[in-house]
Amino acid sequence: MKECIFCQIIDQAIPSYKVYEDEQVYAFLDITQVTKGHTLLVPKKHVTDIFDYEPALAGEVFARVPKVARALEKAFPEMQGLNIINNNKELAYQSVFHSHIHLIPRFGKSDDFSIHFGNNQDSYSREEMQAIAEKIMKQVEQ
Repeated sequence: MKECIFCQIIDQAIPSYKVYEDEQVYAFLDITQVTKGHTLLVPKKHVTDIFDYEPALAGEVFARVPKVARALEKAFPEMQGLNIINNNKELAYQSVFHSHIHLIPRFGKSDDFSIHFGNNQDSYSREEMQAIAEKIMKQVEQ
């Protein structure tokens, strides 16, 4: 797609700080650098989000995540952890609509990054949890 910024980066029409490339993926530094080494891994094929992936492409793209993660760990021995994030659709904070995976090195509790998982365990009964699981399971099996 000509108007997609990530497609333009992959095509070298827009410069980037490449960290890895092969036939299926392109990985480059996110210009925001939430933390040092913050990297984006994108499929070369334009897919909007996780909902657009074919199984083979998903396998190819997600198989590259450990390779780039290990490279970050070796490049930054002081790294204490790594967040891997994939935002899908605007409500989930996707801002570029070419699927991408964020690899965000963590160096300490003072990093300018946080994630909050609310605990709503008490909001659902066992029966409600089972009904939710069954509803999803039915769709997975189709």
